[in-house]
Amino acid sequence: MHVNHDPAAAATPTIDLSSFLAVDIRVGTIVDAKPFPEARKPAFRLWIDFGPVIGVRKSSAQITENHPLDTLVGQQVAAVVNFPPRQIGPVISEVLTLGFPDADGKVVLVQPSKPVPNGGRLF
Repeated sequence: MHVNHDPAAAATPTIDLSSFLAVDIRVGTIVDAKPFPEARKPAFRLWIDFGPVIGVRKSSAQITENHPLDTLVGQQVAAVVNFPPRQIGPVISEVLTLGFPDADGKVVLVQPSKPVPNGGRLF
């Protein structure tokens, strides 16, 4: 789903505020993380708690280069929670966990700079 990792790439066309607001980006805490050896590219399976309204959702995330598996539980991350579920190999990914590419194009998770309540929406 990655479009372009090049920091020199031109910005995408302008959108209106309603288009942005249609994307529901929430913060959640990783409550479980497991290897995902069946994935085509190295990835982990994550279970992320988005609070009582949304609950725990599953995600497949290609974050193996910058985020060791044993450090993930307890970390807060940002994710899109209103995309339709997507089949990734033998599992269903329910949310899109967000990240930025580092200098080598490897994913660095989007995370709040201090703890915030699970389920908070990006604004």
